[in-house]
Amino acid sequence: MKVLLVYFFIVNSIAFILAGYDKYLAVKHKRRISENMLFSITAIGGCVGLLLAMLLFRHKTSKPSFMIKYAGIILLQVVIAFLFFFYYCDAETLAWFMVSTNI
Repeated sequence: MKVLLVYFFIVNSIAFILAGYDKYLAVKHKRRISENMLFSITAIGGCVGLLLAMLLFRHKTSKPSFMIKYAGIILLQVVIAFLFFFYYCDAETLAWFMVSTNI
């Protein structure tokens, strides 16, 4: 569990730094980091870091195509997380979850 926490911290830090650096490059009118690189980092777990950078630096927030793709990656990650949760949980855990959330 600690390894996973360290992994997500590192990936989100990289996503945050890349988005901030991309904003810096945009302001200086220099060659930019590709959107595919930002999406790749997001897809491997950097969605929180990229979101924080987008809000803090006001970067890519007014670009609808970027926001739709970003939201699609987040949605896909949520669906995969739910599938893993329901696939790997035993019947007792699932029953407790359904009772506690009134499903």
